[in-house]
Amino acid sequence: MPAASAIAFIVGLPSFVLVPFGPLLEGALKVHAHQALLQPAGPCSIFTPVHDGTLHRLFPSAKFDEPLKRYTAWKIGGPADALLEPKSADEVVAAVNAARENDVPVTVLGGGTNVLVRDGGIRGLTIRLAKSLTNVEADGTSVIADAGVLYPVLANTTAAKGLAGLEFATGIPGTVGGAVFMNAGAYGSETTEVLDWADVFEADAGEVVRMKNEDLRLSYRRSILHEHPDWLVLRAGYTLRPGDAESLKARIKEFRAQRMNGSPNRPSCGSTFKRPPGDFPGRVIEAAGLKGTRVGNLEVSPVHANYLVNLGGGTAEDALKLIELVRNTVREKLGVELESEVRVIGEP
Repeated sequence: MPAASAIAFIVGLPSFVLVPFGPLLEGALKVHAHQALLQPAGPCSIFTPVHDGTLHRLFPSAKFDEPLKRYTAWKIGGPADALLEPKSADEVVAAVNAARENDVPVTVLGGGTNVLVRDGGIRGLTIRLAKSLTNVEADGTSVIADAGVLYPVLANTTAAKGLAGLEFATGIPGTVGGAVFMNAGAYGSETTEVLDWADVFEADAGEVVRMKNEDLRLSYRRSILHEHPDWLVLRAGYTLRPGDAESLKARIKEFRAQRMNGSPNRPSCGSTFKRPPGDFPGRVIEAAGLKGTRVGNLEVSPVHANYLVNLGGGTAEDALKLIELVRNTVREKLGVELESEVRVIGEP
């Protein structure tokens, strides 16, 4: 089978390749130059290996055979064949185009939260946007932020300028691109409430399109981008409200304190499961008696049951087994179906 070109924005972008653990979805979007491929996950790579010389030739500034556990909040992940940290949106577009032309699979990482990189790592090219595309511009109440800007950083930046509306973002440890993709939210607010537009690179068409809020079809932890694996967020525009900078910074400080008090101080991907109808995932997991449950070096946190924490040296296999154990136990004991928020990428 020819190599596929894959684009994923973690929290950024997920793919829809089924993994052998219930309904979890694998996070890398496998897209050939002209069509998406749906493949069952197996013990072998679905990609024809890319020759190292090809990667070095196409992406000379990349890091090669780079351990991705250095770039994920869970501190889990095998090596990327090539890891590129671009300096501009134009460089992102050029890299994706070069990869597509040479049948090199592509995975795009945001902040490394809400994502699990499997132990076999990621083949082809991995593009990391966090700490790369980080420009923020404000003009009156309008704000434009690159896809790699961390959401808490954007919250602090806008509050300091006396712009209200993004304070909730301090509780979301992902990036602007991932927040658009997932319609990220916290503390009763969501991205859709302040997002005006997003510039989206439609790789199959080879063009950047400015999509309005309504065109993105934002809903609970979802957007139209889930349906288009070859689309990639480059930047986003927000319309905020005038506010008092000191009051806004104080509110952010309160949100941050709430998060610190209720979150375990160990590596995790953040919240593991979405809210079930009329309830909270942490409550039902605790009610099922699962706090402190371990698989290998992954544990259901005794502090907050919706956090699965890495005690040190944990593997993606441990995490996937623990996720499935939690889902099955909650279903059997309480009749509640939990849906994972975690995007699983890479290979076993």
